[in-house]
Amino acid sequence: MSWDRVERLIGKQNLARLAEKRVGVVGLGSGGGFAAVSLAMSGVRKFVLVDDDMLEAANVVRHVADISFVGRSKVDAVAELIRRRNPNADIETRVGKIEHHLDVLDGVDLLVAGVDGEGPKYVLNQACLDRHLTAVYAGVYERGEGGDVVVIRPYDGPCYACWAAELREGLSFAVTNEELDYGMIGADGTLEAEPGLWLHVVRIAAAQADLALNELLVGADVHKTMPGNTVILANAALEILDGHTSLPYSAVWVNLERDPNCLVCGEPMRQRAALGDEAETAAVSLADLMNSSGIVREDGLGED
Repeated sequence: MSWDRVERLIGKQNLARLAEKRVGVVGLGSGGGFAAVSLAMSGVRKFVLVDDDMLEAANVVRHVADISFVGRSKVDAVAELIRRRNPNADIETRVGKIEHHLDVLDGVDLLVAGVDGEGPKYVLNQACLDRHLTAVYAGVYERGEGGDVVVIRPYDGPCYACWAAELREGLSFAVTNEELDYGMIGADGTLEAEPGLWLHVVRIAAAQADLALNELLVGADVHKTMPGNTVILANAALEILDGHTSLPYSAVWVNLERDPNCLVCGEPMRQRAALGDEAETAAVSLADLMNSSGIVREDGLGED
């Protein structure tokens, strides 16, 4: 196969650089699957894919994998789709929850997070902090009306925990952190399923993949400096900031700062971890983190 057009766009040296980068994609639903295949079609050759789900018939209308993959793991389906674009792709696959496979992050250069639910995201957040691993997270809002993408660089800006807390406090809408597949945080703070069209989901996923590609090219002549660490995309007319309705297909960039008192990346926690005070460090529970982000789950976890 020919990479001539990609090479002409980004340069031979940069294409070779992308081929040597290893990208972890955790969560291969409609968003994560799209992001993984998009990166493969942009020149990334090495992947680690992690997901615990099987592809079901109901997934097909909003997934890169078609009906021929039903009954197979999403990991295997996406791996095969990548190899169809690049037969020389080097892919490691893990079927299971990321909590049981954190070792796969040891050798990756960048994480693309497409997991569903806050629990796995906080697990990934801590794993990335431990490894000084940059991650790109994305979320879709109610009925696909918009979404956001954030690049989290450990200790150079917010971690996912303090980013989520500040985003929900500072912006006027309810934000979902469910898988890009679907989901929302309703007005009462509970997590609910609210499907959006795949074309609305993949607009967010495409931005996630593009920002991931840009991070892989840091230091290259084609790397772009972005206006902030977070982009918020409107698929429909959406009040992103108080008193201002963003037009359909518009975007707002914001730069959220690190919270020095964050329960995860704040200085007190880093000092305790450096001193080996594992008891106090481990005492920060998922409920504590979700409380700080204003999330209430239907099972009661994270309630005040």
